Amino acid sequence: MSISSLKTGVVSPSSLLTGNTAFPGGKATGGTVTNDGTYWIHTFTSSGTFAPFQTLSVDYLVVAGGGGGGGYWGGGGGAGGFRTANTFSVISAETVTIGAGGAGGVADYGYAGNDSVFSTITSVGGGYGGYGRAGGTGGSGGGGGYLYGGGTGTSGQGNAGGSGNTGSAYACGGGGGANASGANASGGTAGNGGNGTASSIASSSVTYAGGGGGGGRTVNSNISGSGGTGGGGAGGASGGSTGISNGQPGTANRGGGGGGSLSDGNTGLTGGLGGSGIVIIRYAI
Repeated sequence: MSISSLKTGVVSPSSLLTGNTAFPGGKATGGTVTNDGTYWIHTFTSSGTFAPFQTLSVDYLVVAGGGGGGGYWGGGGGAGGFRTANTFSVISAETVTIGAGGAGGVADYGYAGNDSVFSTITSVGGGYGGYGRAGGTGGSGGGGGYLYGGGTGTSGQGNAGGSGNTGSAYACGGGGGANASGANASGGTAGNGGNGTASSIASSSVTYAGGGGGGGRTVNSNISGSGGTGGGGAGGASGGSTGISNGQPGTANRGGGGGGSLSDGNTGLTGGLGGSGIVIIRYAI
């Protein structure tokens, strides 16, 4: 039988020598399978099944889809929930679900990201960026629209979104990230997205689950917020008060929140799409 057929899960575990630690394609099927000389690593960027050939003690990273940014002038989307742990026992085949990012709002608040799941482990999708309301709750909370607070994050998975301006500047809050809360808007400057958290589960260090930057209104000379490290999308026309633009999307398979749009009153502008999630599972060679 070929290694390629084993990696795709065509061969049933019963046809293998149970406990064969030297099996050249790993001790399970599912996802994209690599090794770094110490661990077999299964990376899922789309939904599938992790099927071990024997009982395994695994380490995992589960990141949910990020929330969409608010449209018109809106808050940044919250990052997808970030969960990681070691020595988790897997006995039989387990479903892996990769959460999609939430859509950005069109002259409205965005949409929440979708959950990512591995076995009994669920990471919660990021909260939406607000427009005319508070940011949504989620793995990390979305940034609040003008005059509104940020959404709350989920304990152990992320942080709260920042608040929109309570004055007359029409600036919005940044989405929360796995490692930090989104920043509050201050004067005419929208809040930056909260930074994400680095993981070396796939050998090299990669940062996941950054919050989206908040947007604002150009007629008030606002400056949009930057996206948080770990795939957070910047607010529209980030770093300048001239021009108008949609919010930037979160990075795919990083779980970043989408940025809020920067508008002069053009209702057609949209918030950025949240980045999709990822699941990575590893175990010793």
